[in-house]
Amino acid sequence: MARSLLAVSDLHVRQPQNRRFIEEIARARPAKTPDWLVLGGDLGESEKDLELVFETLAPKFERLVWVPGNHELWTVEKDGPRGEERYQRLVDTCRRYGVLSPEDPYERWPGDGPPIVVAPLFLLYDYSFRPDDVPAEGALAWAAEHGIVCTDEYVLHPDPHPSRGAWCASRVRATEARLAALPPDVSTILVNHFPLRREHARLPLVPRFSLWCGTRLTEDWHVRFRAKAVVFGHLHIRQRRELDGVVFHEVSLGYRRQWDPSDPERYLRRVWPAS
Repeated sequence: MARSLLAVSDLHVRQPQNRRFIEEIARARPAKTPDWLVLGGDLGESEKDLELVFETLAPKFERLVWVPGNHELWTVEKDGPRGEERYQRLVDTCRRYGVLSPEDPYERWPGDGPPIVVAPLFLLYDYSFRPDDVPAEGALAWAAEHGIVCTDEYVLHPDPHPSRGAWCASRVRATEARLAALPPDVSTILVNHFPLRREHARLPLVPRFSLWCGTRLTEDWHVRFRAKAVVFGHLHIRQRRELDGVVFHEVSLGYRRQWDPSDPERYLRRVWPAS
């Protein structure tokens, strides 16, 4: 049986209809297949949400690959783990279920041909997806002018980093070093919850929400790190774009009003082999 790398993000399984989505996907796959499934973040808002998704889908795929979204990093419970500690708890959950996370070695995509690794990333954002004429120190006020304030400002804590921007910079430096260390003949499939390029963070209904959508530090990563495909979510605007010969896939499911429950399988986007 041919193997495919499929992807979906933003499952938000706290929503009852979204929980039924993953149940339908599991029912549609009565036996384990050789396919890999990328879970591109915002599966839910707790370790239990991750466990639900992993328990339901791991038996149906050869490999699950996870990256965190902002919702998984929220601390909404009193005295719950924050920042790095919370992220590590999520990574530990992945390891209990054999799910590949950004803290694991990049795994080679099985098959013949030149080597390709699947690289799950955790990079966050730094408010740099703002217009050039908006200074960094005025970015939050600029968004607030239109009534836009992301919930992250209240419940996504960067501990022990001084800010989410500082945490983002730390993650970018560490990830950049790992990718740069790959042999020059190895290509990549880059997976991140947030888009890698500012031009892809276009939200027609809430354009100033772009502040919480990524960092300009990754604008050229698809070229620098020899990407065959880039997978992201977060925007809840499914799309497929091509730039420099690389296909960028936004693979969000989103909230119930944003998807059609009559055919759940079509929301698993095939990202490799390229179609």
